[in-house]
Order: sequence, then structure tokens, then C-alpha cells
Amino acid sequence: MIKALFRFGYVLVLQFSVTSVMANDLLPHVITDLAPNGRLRAAINFGNPVLAQRDPATGAARGVTVELAQELGRRLGVPVDLVPFDAAGKVFDAIKTGAWDVAFLAIDPIRAAEIDFTPPYVVIEGTYLVPANSPLRTVDEVDREGVRIAAGQASAYELYLTRALKHAKLIRTPSWAAAIEIFLKDQVEALAGVRQALVEVAKTHANLRLMPGRFMAIEQAMGTPKGRKAGAEYLRAFIATMKSSGFVANALAQTGQTDATVAP
Repeated sequence: MIKALFRFGYVLVLQFSVTSVMANDLLPHVITDLAPNGRLRAAINFGNPVLAQRDPATGAARGVTVELAQELGRRLGVPVDLVPFDAAGKVFDAIKTGAWDVAFLAIDPIRAAEIDFTPPYVVIEGTYLVPANSPLRTVDEVDREGVRIAAGQASAYELYLTRALKHAKLIRTPSWAAAIEIFLKDQVEALAGVRQALVEVAKTHANLRLMPGRFMAIEQAMGTPKGRKAGAEYLRAFIATMKSSGFVANALAQTGQTDATVAP
């Protein structure tokens, strides 16, 4: 009996030791993957105000993605360089030039061909803004002949609508700001976007109306270019911890983004 217990205890100690060694051995590979130049370059998309914003007083970057990037750098023990973009499509395009090591993008099949994504950390809604006198009342009614929809090119909702729409016409713009401009200037029938961003546009234009419901749930995740296996594995565990610890919820609350839902 004693011998059996001794053997059992020895196995437990051995397993613990092996696990510890594996964890210690993993970190150098993670740093090589995520910070190959000794610095973590994190792409930050200011085109999505739920995820990143500029402080109105100082201009400093803030938001849940900024907080996640800084925390990741702290855990890896490397400095963080925030690489700014004004549109998600531009973040994805920049993978070709190796401009970033980690990014915060919505999960999409096209992007997943080149990026290893974590599970989502935040879920937000894609919906429409329309003129107040528009005959369109529900998101399902928007997909009809003669309806034009302005959307930022290569955004998660534009990629989705490209696949989903059967009758309406998409007007793709280089950025979210350009989509707003065309929608207002050219009297386009609908503006597609993230609900929170559309709410902000509606606040300054009394003649606009936000559609109830949503045409898609946008799952925001963290990602790294394909081929960085250790880094991708670490990011998945990192995001799980950031959600379960309340870090993501707190980061959203600090910048007033309480309407965004922390992914389960």
C-alpha cells in the first residue's frame, strides 16, 4: 500500500515537473512568434469605436484592445508598439507587409485563411441606419431591389453582406468615415455598421433612425498570422483568462462601452 502511494505520488510529482518544464519551454517560442523583433506590434483599429478610441483630451489610445495589447506585452515581458489603422480592412491588408504581430479583428472565413484567431472576446451587433422617413422598418426588408447600402470596405459586416445580400446593392467605401459621408451626401437608403457607432451618428442627425434587431453578430477576436503555432496557442489561453477574470468587462466599462457583450 505504501509503495503504491509512493509510486502514485512520484507520478504526480513527475507530471507536475513535466508540465512546469513545458510551460517554461513554451514562453520563449511564444515570444519568438509574437514579438520576433523583441517588441509586440499590436494593430489597433480606431475605425471601430467599441474597441479603440482616442482620448478627447490627450489623444492617447484607449479601449479594450489597447488594454489587452498592453496586458499581453506585460505578461510576455516585452514592450508594446501600437500600430494604428482607421479600418479593419486595412489591418487585414497589412498582413502582407508584416506590419503587425497581433491584431484585433472580427472572425471571418476570408480572414481565417491567413490569421489564426482566438475564440471571440466580445460580440457586437451589425445593423442599419436609415432616414427617419424610410419605408424600411426591419433589417430583413433592406435586402430588396433599388436599395443601396453604404459600408466600409473589408469590414466584418461588409464581408458578411457581400455573401448574404441577394437584391440590395453594396456601396463600398475605404473607411467608416467615408461610408457615413456617402450615406449622408448621396442620400443612400441605408448605412451598415456596428450598432454603437450608428447610435453616435444618429445622435447628431435627428432625421435618421436606427433599425431594431441585427443582421449579424460580429465576433471580435485576437489573432496572429498563420504559422505562429506557439503564439496562437498562447493567445487562445490568454483571451480565455482575460474573459473569465473580468478584465475584458472592466476594460469595456472604463470607456463606456457597456452595450458590448463579453463573449461566453
